[in-house]
Amino acid sequence: MWVLGIDTSCDDTGVGLVREGQVVVNLVLSQALHQGFGGVVPELASREHLKALPRLTQEALAQAGVAPKDLALIAATRGPGLIGALLVGYTFAKGLAWALERPFYAIHHLEGHIAAAWPEGLEPPFLVLVASGGHTHLYEVLGLGQYRLLGATRDDAAGEAFDKVARLLGLGFPGGPELERLAGEAEEGVPFPVPLRDQEGYDFSFSGLKTRALHLVEKGLPKAALAKGFQEAAIAHLAEVVLRAAKAAGHGALLVAGGVAANRALQERFKEAGLKVHFPPKGLSQDNGAMIALAAWRRHRAGLPPSPLALGATPYWPLEAT
Repeated sequence: MWVLGIDTSCDDTGVGLVREGQVVVNLVLSQALHQGFGGVVPELASREHLKALPRLTQEALAQAGVAPKDLALIAATRGPGLIGALLVGYTFAKGLAWALERPFYAIHHLEGHIAAAWPEGLEPPFLVLVASGGHTHLYEVLGLGQYRLLGATRDDAAGEAFDKVARLLGLGFPGGPELERLAGEAEEGVPFPVPLRDQEGYDFSFSGLKTRALHLVEKGLPKAALAKGFQEAAIAHLAEVVLRAAKAAGHGALLVAGGVAANRALQERFKEAGLKVHFPPKGLSQDNGAMIALAAWRRHRAGLPPSPLALGATPYWPLEAT
């Protein structure tokens, strides 16, 4: 069974092909034109998706050696995300499903990230932390399509904070990988306060870390030490909240998904925590189409029905409402 998955929720055009739950092709085209703006320009992102998506889909099919008629399921990100960008991939996938008379699955973007990190054999319940440029959410997974929100960021997403602090340090966009590289050059980091240490709940907050970084940059402190100090505080914050939730819920398994999951220092911190931690395979942390195909394949295998083609895309869609 071949499943085609498409993701155009932000600035990455993702097309993936999955066969019986195994990723065969995962193509992601990142849009470099946003670097000069320090962030994603929605209108430009939509136009670039329009240019790239047909070509990328043809390339994915060619790499897998399959024709459109060989596809059994077609899936795309319905939301959340930039609505203009979403509509490009979502409409393209629905049109393909209609033309080929194939079932269509409208997938939640975060369920795609969860599917990318969810190994075969792991049964719910367990916890999942989704940390990316647009999301920082902690869920309890009770089953496929059954999610309970435990906590979320009160302000900025973790990945967005990494990108903005990287920008303050004169690094490129997206800045997460560059900040991690720079942090590795410092022996010690400049101290940063860990947010919300006195809270009883499971929320996150990163705006204070960004403000602290701005003040320290203005003082002219070494950039590598600033990067290391920020990264240490951000990771400590994520780990403390998640571990508190895991202890309260009594769960021993954790998935860490989203672009921030690729950070090696974060991976080491969670591996030391005594939980059974699962991360996405290489190439599946960032936004991509293969994770959308994986989520659709899981839903189909579980007997969950496909989506009506009349269902529209949406920029706001709580995961627990899926």
